[in-house]
Parts: sequence; structure tokens; C-alpha cells
Amino acid sequence: MTENENMTPEDQGPQAETLLEAPDERIFRLERELQEMRDKWLRAEAEMANLRARTKREVEDARLYAVQKFAKDVVEAAENLKRGIDSLPTATPDEPELVAKLRQGFEGTERSFIGVLERNGITRTDPTGAAFDANLHQAMAEQESSEHPAGTVLQAWSQTWQLNGRLLRPAMVVVSKAPAQG
Repeated sequence: MTENENMTPEDQGPQAETLLEAPDERIFRLERELQEMRDKWLRAEAEMANLRARTKREVEDARLYAVQKFAKDVVEAAENLKRGIDSLPTATPDEPELVAKLRQGFEGTERSFIGVLERNGITRTDPTGAAFDANLHQAMAEQESSEHPAGTVLQAWSQTWQLNGRLLRPAMVVVSKAPAQG
């Protein structure tokens, strides 16, 4: 008698148990294992699809917004150019030709600069007359007004700047409030 012949099926390991198992039980067990493996595989596939989608979104965001810090600096230069143009005296018919040409040159430079910004996804919006939006505007002052509903932007000290729809710089605004009752 060999050593294996004295052992019970439980002592001989999982292979002996499998051989002694009834065919219906074995089929049921194998189908259950197959279903478990199929479920694991489907979860892994779903996880990979989610990972691919998330990675694609992150790459797209990086592409669109990688220049955000640079864009903020460029917007500052655009604001300074606009302030410089606004500080020029109002055009008059009898002004010196040199002043008129300087003004036209600065205005042309600004138009060109803004065009370059817009082609690269940087846009500006003048909020004057719009309803105050805390996501786009920074209220610097309130002013009583009976001509405008409360919460209307009366004046914009600066524009709202966005990069591909994401806020770069909020507009600095004066907001209307209801007149005092008295």
C-alpha cells in the first residue's frame, strides 16, 4: 500500500476533491468562478475606460490652461496699454498732428494686441450694464442709483479677462444699490 492510498480525499488536496465532486456540482462551481472572473474583467475594463477618459481630460486641460500664468501677465500689459490710451487728451479737430498720429498708433497697437490674445483664447468682457456676478466681478464700491436695479454694474474700472472660458482676472466694478429711503 502506498502512502496516497492510506490518505483520505481531504488529505490528498484540492485535485482529489475535484475528482470526487459530482459533475453537476463541479459545473455549478466552474460557472460561478467564470461569472466572478467575468465580473472582475468587466470592472477592470470599466476602470480602464474611466482612467483613459480622465487622462484625456487632464491632457486637454493642461493644453488649454498651461499658459495661465503667462496669460495673466499679458493681460496686465493689455490693461496698462488701455490705461495709457485712456490717459491721452480727448481728440480735438485742432490738436497737433503728432498727437493724433500717436493716438492712432497706440489704438492700432491695442487692436492688434487684443486680436493676438483672442486668437489664443484670451478674451475680455466689459461688464458695464450687466448684473453683478461674483464669479466674474469684484465689487470695489457701491453707488446709489434710482435709474438702475440694485446689483447692476454701473462702471467697470477694469475688464473681465478669461482664458478659454476660465477666469483669469475679475473685473473691478462699481455696483448699484437702491437709494436710501428717507
